[in-house]
Amino acid sequence: MSVFERYLTVWVFLCIVGGIALGQLFPAVSQTLGRMEVAKVNIPVGLLIWVMIIPMLMKVDFGALHEVRAHARGIGVTLFVNWLVKPFSMAFLGWLFIRNLFAPWLPAEQIDSYIAGLILLAAAPCTAMVFVWSRLTRGDPLFTLSQVALNDTIMIFAFAPLVGLLLGISAITVPWQTLLVSVVLYILIPVVIAQLWRRALLRRAQAAFDAAMAKTGPWSIGALLVTLVLLFAFQGEAILEQPLIIALLAVPILIQVVFNSALAYWLNRRLGEKHSVACPSALIGASNFFELAVAAAISLFGFESGAALATVVGVLIEVPVMLAVVHVVNRSRGWYEAGPAGR
Repeated sequence: MSVFERYLTVWVFLCIVGGIALGQLFPAVSQTLGRMEVAKVNIPVGLLIWVMIIPMLMKVDFGALHEVRAHARGIGVTLFVNWLVKPFSMAFLGWLFIRNLFAPWLPAEQIDSYIAGLILLAAAPCTAMVFVWSRLTRGDPLFTLSQVALNDTIMIFAFAPLVGLLLGISAITVPWQTLLVSVVLYILIPVVIAQLWRRALLRRAQAAFDAAMAKTGPWSIGALLVTLVLLFAFQGEAILEQPLIIALLAVPILIQVVFNSALAYWLNRRLGEKHSVACPSALIGASNFFELAVAAAISLFGFESGAALATVVGVLIEVPVMLAVVHVVNRSRGWYEAGPAGR
């Protein structure tokens, strides 16, 4: 992992402090940036999201989709967890904790927005960081690549309907037009640009592609951190008044990660899949494409929304929590291979 990736939680915390300070000391600056919109899309944030997402999507090789059949059991488990368990379990956890158990400590007018942010986070499977988690567990690279390519393909078609369905079940109204625009802006167009750029570089040479990836990698984290500074410039007042909000929002996210990673890991073991497949399967099943979730939350609900804050909490805890999952699956290899997969 790069220094930026390893200490992402530290950088996010510094962005929280810097963003709050910016909002309190120079409110006119953040408000001016917030008003730079076209069709409810904030132009500065839209550009930052593209800089954030496109280098990550360049790592995805859609040509690896032919490998799906070679890892059918692991692929099936991950798809089941990503698309049929994780979004619905998060909607339930949001209802349980945010709407009920934690409601007395949260601003009533933001309850629906917090739940919407959690749903957006869970409905977007991880695209880029999962390559890091897979390497740390000695995961099968072809499985990881084919699973990410398949997830990205599904996300283009399923993200908007799934989010719309779960928000509807949660009695949260969202404009379908805005949701579809978010999918086009933050999934479809970046995928097309990333793949065209990837092919152009690979036609020159593998070395040209590797050099471009090394150069653009820090762009993604940098753009994410600038976006977070802007977001916390708007969120500062609410956080200063109720600092407990971030801890409360972290609870359902933590439970979701532990539950889904454990479920995917156990299902792979029951089905007799190799440990090198079960590890990335568990990690893909638990982690989130938080960059997309942040972008969609800002587009749908705005900088000052609880939805935007909820997705940022996902960014805040992503690295330490996923490193903990990496540690568990690595340490439990003996137990795993003593089961059906080791027979």
